[in-house]
Parts: sequence; structure tokens; C-alpha cells
Amino acid sequence: MTLIDIPLIAIGLVMVMVAVRMFIGPTSADRATAADLGFFCFIALAALFGARTDMPAAFDVVLIATLTGFVGTIWMARLISRKEESGDA
Repeated sequence: MTLIDIPLIAIGLVMVMVAVRMFIGPTSADRATAADLGFFCFIALAALFGARTDMPAAFDVVLIATLTGFVGTIWMARLISRKEESGDA
């Protein structure tokens, strides 16, 4: 067991908790936040996996996923704000 295995296990446990929050989240904002955190955990797992296996291609996946996650976060925030605006009117 290497030093990288401990964060891999910890992030895996966090992803389980995130999945629970995504399914039982009382509001769509809670679900969106959980989805964003889950995606961040995926990126961290990919980076740790790349470091553990010494696979440089994993870091390309991390870069692309980071850019995709940023755009996805902006999109979800706009979607939630539109829902709130239409719900108040």
C-alpha cells in the first residue's frame, strides 16, 4: 500500500456520500453542488491514479475534465437561476 492509496480510498468514500446527497438532496441547488463536488472528486481520482500508475495520459484526461467541469458548473448555475426566476414570478 503506497501513500497515494490512502487519498484514493478517502476520495472514494467521499464520492459515496456525494452520491447519497445527489439522490436525497432537498433542492436542485443541493443536487447541483453535489454533482460538482462529485466531478471534482472524479478529477482528483484521475490525477491520483495517473500519479500512482505513472501514466501521463491520465493528466490529459484531468485537463479536459477540468475544462468540461468548469463549463458544466456555469451551465448548471444558470439553469438553477432560471428555475428560481420562473418559480418566483
